[in-house]
Amino acid sequence: MNKHARIYVAGHRGLAGSAIVRALEQGGYRNLLLRTHAELDLTSQAAVESFFHEERPEYVFLAAAKVGGIHANSAYPAEFIRDNLAIQTNVIHAAWKAGTRKLQFLGSSCIYPKLAPQPMPESCLLTGPLEPTNEWYAVAKIAGIKMCQAYRQQYGFDAISLMPTNLYGPGDNFNLENSHVLPALIRKFHEAKLRKEPQVVMWGTGTPRREFLHVDDLGAAAVFLMQRYSDDAFVNVGVGEDVTIRELGEIVKTVVGYEGEVVQDLTKPDGTPRKLLDVSKLHALGWRARIDLREGIEQTYRWFLEAGAGARA
Repeated sequence: MNKHARIYVAGHRGLAGSAIVRALEQGGYRNLLLRTHAELDLTSQAAVESFFHEERPEYVFLAAAKVGGIHANSAYPAEFIRDNLAIQTNVIHAAWKAGTRKLQFLGSSCIYPKLAPQPMPESCLLTGPLEPTNEWYAVAKIAGIKMCQAYRQQYGFDAISLMPTNLYGPGDNFNLENSHVLPALIRKFHEAKLRKEPQVVMWGTGTPRREFLHVDDLGAAAVFLMQRYSDDAFVNVGVGEDVTIRELGEIVKTVVGYEGEVVQDLTKPDGTPRKLLDVSKLHALGWRARIDLREGIEQTYRWFLEAGAGARA
């Protein structure tokens, strides 16, 4: 990408999108096209086509999506499949139609079967049933991958797809109703510390294993792959290492400085038993994650404290 290229980051205020913006700015890219939801509703086909017709971005990072944890996916299945299908369909089609040189679509590791081999290679997509607690989001993301492949095959559109693992970091969602596990734990332990509560309750058995990628590593990988990768096949983006949810809780507990007891609520769902990406393809391309989990959680907690009430909305 030329340093002066017109680059549109869809979802630039979100966790992934804001990290991509930081990575681009650090790389010297200054001609960034950024629109808030109030300025551009990506679920509106007419609005999206008008934006692309007027602005003609040369490169597009499609990081906009409706996201959430187990509770949100279970409570709002229609919104998760409808909004995500609309966003990606509108942006991919409008980008191709407007002559965008290259588009990058961000998916999610939840696209893989619930009982996929571990670590999960890209080849295991569509080889088994999805995890029921997030299938609506997963189906939408699978459709996005296939749309990128279809537009490449039929129109020669240079559209690539990345599948990030669980992301965390500055700008995360700490709302206990719809956040993912790591920010939810940071907030839970922080508030329990302030209130001097004797225990913190964590969902499930604590035995599921998860991989966590700092969002600034994701931003660096996204820019790296936009510059150096062009292929029909999508690429896993992760660390290649995982921890149990219980182990994650212990790290957060230590970082926050909470001194009470941790209790597991066995009536709550665990979700997928394990989610670890096979990142051998990414490593072979020349990129590896750099931010250690403990270091990343410490940085995220500092951001949470500095953000104050804004992080707890």
